[in-house]
Amino acid sequence: MLTDPRQREEGFRELMKRYGEPLYWHIRRIVVGHDDAEDVLQETCIKILGSIDTLKDESKLTAWMYSIATREALTQLRRQTHLFQSIDDLRPALTSKLEAETPMDHEATEVLFQKALLTLPTQQRIAFNLRYYDEISYDEIARITGKNVSTLKSNYHFATEKIKNYIQQHTT
Repeated sequence: MLTDPRQREEGFRELMKRYGEPLYWHIRRIVVGHDDAEDVLQETCIKILGSIDTLKDESKLTAWMYSIATREALTQLRRQTHLFQSIDDLRPALTSKLEAETPMDHEATEVLFQKALLTLPTQQRIAFNLRYYDEISYDEIARITGKNVSTLKSNYHFATEKIKNYIQQHTT
């Protein structure tokens, strides 16, 4: 564990330099809002640095970090569920947040695509995001999420179909 404050600060800077942007976008696709994503990213990096010594296989570093980021993002969503039955019931609130944070000149098709993503159940959305945006293999996604590969492939397939249907319904 990094106990020296200078080592921790340097470790934090290096972590952000190498992995900050991909982790941010992974988190942002789950929690939607920029401020929430920034908070979760910071919490994720603190947890990564605090437990880096426990990582046994350095080749699994990326999956391990994404796993921490995913758990932290889901924890953030759970905090927002005090008015809802489940994380998936947050969709209208997340859609509103997406619309509020979308620049005016942003492509309408990208907004439509993001809205389609928000209609997916949380586990399908996570599987889709990791595969589509981050181009992570199903084996790595399985390590990140703790789900088996066949379940992830099924989630990705159903997510793709739902996104296609949503876009077709809203463009015709």
